[in-house]
Amino acid sequence: MASTTYTYRAKRQGGGVTNGTIAADTESDAVGELRRQGLTVISVSRKRGGRRGRNGSGLMSLAMPRGTFVSPEKARVKDQEMVVFTRQLATMIGSGIPLVESVEILGEQTQNMGFRAVLESVSTEIRAGKDLSMALANYPRQFPDIYVNMIRAGEASGQLDIVLERLAEYQEASSALKSEIKSAMTYPIVSLFLVIGITMFLLVFIIPKFQSMFLSLNVDLPWITLCLLSVSAWLQSNMLYWGSGLAVAVVGVFMYFRSENGAHTRDWLLLHVPVFGPLFRKVAISRFSRTFSTLIQSGVPILGALEIVSETCGNSLVSRAITSASNCVRQGETLGEPLSRSGVFPPMVTKMITIGEKTGALESLLGKIADFYDQQVKATVEGLTSLIEPIMISIMGFLVGGMVMAIFLPIFKMVGTFGRGGG
Repeated sequence: MASTTYTYRAKRQGGGVTNGTIAADTESDAVGELRRQGLTVISVSRKRGGRRGRNGSGLMSLAMPRGTFVSPEKARVKDQEMVVFTRQLATMIGSGIPLVESVEILGEQTQNMGFRAVLESVSTEIRAGKDLSMALANYPRQFPDIYVNMIRAGEASGQLDIVLERLAEYQEASSALKSEIKSAMTYPIVSLFLVIGITMFLLVFIIPKFQSMFLSLNVDLPWITLCLLSVSAWLQSNMLYWGSGLAVAVVGVFMYFRSENGAHTRDWLLLHVPVFGPLFRKVAISRFSRTFSTLIQSGVPILGALEIVSETCGNSLVSRAITSASNCVRQGETLGEPLSRSGVFPPMVTKMITIGEKTGALESLLGKIADFYDQQVKATVEGLTSLIEPIMISIMGFLVGGMVMAIFLPIFKMVGTFGRGGG
């Protein structure tokens, strides 16, 4: 079979884009040879010819259906969609499909029109000579710093497909951790709102209907009934005031927590609150360890990795501890010592980090820490679920049972009085 001349556009490992021609039997052979030369292939096409209606890579241009335009910057992409995209992109690049074709194919097959618009823009920028990391950096809402920096490290090392696989595994682990947190928080929050809602409904709308009946009785009301009636009357007559006060308090707390000092206070409470504090601490450590390990393993420099981790750890106390440790590392200290001094990280974590630095196996030990704390989070969530259910049932029983007792005690007393009078 005679060789065919192909024109190509590829990125060198050291940076920069190169154009040229290569002779090969098939397009796949051409891509394989370019990859063996250490190039990241952007596009490959026959030097002459080609089917009409297609771009230089032999693929149909992406076309958005009319009336379905979505601004790429505002596009919402679910976690699972990002996982699928990352893993499929890794598979396609590892199989020898040029980068721009891979992005176009994935954009063409996605059902998310916003994400399709993002990928169309990304593929256009790659064709114009930009690196994939540079093109993705224009869409921070869909591709955060950790994603872009790992892609950049993969491009520099010529292992983009391997880095993408690691990134997909990281996304899957992060998504699983997020699901654990949601399952841990949903039940108590919903239960708490139900308890408060039912209690307020009874006090405001049901209890007042018994008040006129109790006043017509010639019996002394028990103290619990008097207290219940007083609370109900106050809530009913001052509904505008306490309702407005509650709304202002909620908005005020929300706005305060959005400030820098408020965020610090909120995150301190999350780490120290009874019952849930240990869970949030384990989540923060797991997220730190997983992200840091993935970045180092992908070739991101340690200081750059620490900067990204401090921005993505999700807790300002942990973020400050990491930033302080990063400054110490920049001045020549090891990472384990300043993390130990922060008081945020348990001794086991800081000791393993110190050992990892000394043995050169930091990313491996960080991965083990993340796996351990992922298991701890799962076990804690299961324990909290089994603990919270009887607690919420007990609270509900106490409140509702107390109100029922307060209502029926005068009735029982009245019945007893009539019974003695009739006898």
